[in-house]
Amino acid sequence: MKIGFDNDKYIRIQSEHIKERIAKFEGKLYLELGGKLFDDHHASRVLPGFQPDSKLRMFSKIADQIEIVIVISAEDIEKNKVRADLGITYDEDVLRLRQEFMNRGFFVGSVVITHYSGQHTADEFRKRLERNGIKSYVHYLIDGYPHNVALIASDGGFGKNDYVETERPLVIVTAPGPGSGKMAVCLSQLYNENKRGVRAGYAKFETFPVWSLPLKHPVNIAYEAATADLNDVNMIDPFHLEAYNKIAINYNRDIEIFPVLNALFEGIYGENPYKSPTDMGVNMVGFSICDDNVCAEASKDEIIRRYYDATNKFANGANNEGEVKKIQMLFNQAKISTDTRKVTVAAKERKEASGKPSAAIELEDGTIITSESSPLLGPSAALILNATKYLAGIDHSVKLIPQNMIEPIQKTKTEYLGGNNPRLHTDEVLVALSVLSQADENCRKALEQLPQFRGCQVHSTVMLSEVDRKIFKKLGVGLTCDPIKKK
Repeated sequence: MKIGFDNDKYIRIQSEHIKERIAKFEGKLYLELGGKLFDDHHASRVLPGFQPDSKLRMFSKIADQIEIVIVISAEDIEKNKVRADLGITYDEDVLRLRQEFMNRGFFVGSVVITHYSGQHTADEFRKRLERNGIKSYVHYLIDGYPHNVALIASDGGFGKNDYVETERPLVIVTAPGPGSGKMAVCLSQLYNENKRGVRAGYAKFETFPVWSLPLKHPVNIAYEAATADLNDVNMIDPFHLEAYNKIAINYNRDIEIFPVLNALFEGIYGENPYKSPTDMGVNMVGFSICDDNVCAEASKDEIIRRYYDATNKFANGANNEGEVKKIQMLFNQAKISTDTRKVTVAAKERKEASGKPSAAIELEDGTIITSESSPLLGPSAALILNATKYLAGIDHSVKLIPQNMIEPIQKTKTEYLGGNNPRLHTDEVLVALSVLSQADENCRKALEQLPQFRGCQVHSTVMLSEVDRKIFKKLGVGLTCDPIKKK
């Protein structure tokens, strides 16, 4: 994988910048964390070289000063919203995140449930948290938010929310995904801290959009594609332009909420230390890009990946037509199409030639390997065999798994387990290779090539099973599928 991002530089300059921001406030700083503290796979895809745990490594140096508050929207609990990259609901991810943070030496103080209006599912989740000894608080919907500043910054607005008790000077406010209400939690805390005589500050650690890159840079367009279900829009920050006569990129929700923050700071301190939403941020990621072309190409690929994810959800019955149309519009802005992705074209060409479901993988050296469905193997299982043989220098004609071994597996799947599809999935092929590798040198060599799949791109002309999707994910492969279900 070509590198376009200097991760060591990022950790160095980002940590320095955050320390400078903490020093500007006395007593307590609420740091809203946009994106993910770890497992930031979107960033690692669009900024090749970015490590998914970069932020965590940076904060580990001052873990004794940090308290983490996890935020989840009651509306997301009600909808059973799923974190797409992990396949688990947001409420389950809250518990996972808490445990992961604690395993890494961080103190997690509490969970805040936002957008609360008496939802039964949110009440049940609070009971579950209580059974696990986890403190929880609720923050309510406020009429006219975010524009009715007079109501919001009053006892009838933020004053109605539970006051979140915190112990440490740096409070990181994070969430399983976007749209959770993290900023509102921070602002509510500023209001309620002030009522208690505590001088608290606020800052925002949002990786995307990258304020120092152009509005239509592929990295920023990829962020819009990632949040198309929220209909977020990247914008030139008008407050920053007015204050400094400089262009900086932000997004609509931060720009909309800025008057609220401005009014709050003026009420607390008499003046606002920030002249723009961009001023609120501490993001240094744009200054750590070392190869703009590599990041631009990776971001274009990510936009296409998001499009296929959206169309697959639509094909499975999701009511997300707006999300699909939004990403189609972003194609025009990025000047791309699905044909920009080489493996997409290769897989479709194999399908046209064979008339069968097909797949393709682009390896690190640019080589593209294709496969097609057969009576014995699905296209993704065949693709893994074809690619590992190529990487191991094994002739394509060699059959790594003999037919007399595949047929008993198929019989078990269909006759004993009641399955409809006799073809082997990727996991079954890998298990068979593992068994055979004890006595077969070619099978052993093929298995040893699997680490080379990380960072490679795959496209399938049919939607793959959950099993196949998970295998490609574990291999670190970027997968897309045409929104066509297997027959």
